[in-house]
Amino acid sequence: MSTQVTDTTWQSEVQDGLTLMDFWAPWCGPCRMLGPVLEEIEEEMDNKVKIVKLNIDDNQATASQFGIMSIPTMVLFKDGKPVEKLTGYHPKDVLVDYLETKLA
Repeated sequence: MSTQVTDTTWQSEVQDGLTLMDFWAPWCGPCRMLGPVLEEIEEEMDNKVKIVKLNIDDNQATASQFGIMSIPTMVLFKDGKPVEKLTGYHPKDVLVDYLETKLA
């Protein structure tokens, strides 16, 4: 299961390697569709990519810091630095292909 992060804990979770942070909210339908997809990806990619989730309702400072205007939005971090932002629901195969290009 993906790690839940908060305004105070997310930075320590994205420090090493490749981390995908999912900005979501419980009331967001596409977010609820994306959650299980991300969990499958994390399991299948065997710790090559870490996936963390941040509930924007409870952690508005971080969402504001990254300019999150719509959800779901995912921010890819490499060794603690934000690299790219993906907005909206994406199918599993698209996300896996995307992440594999970032690992290369």
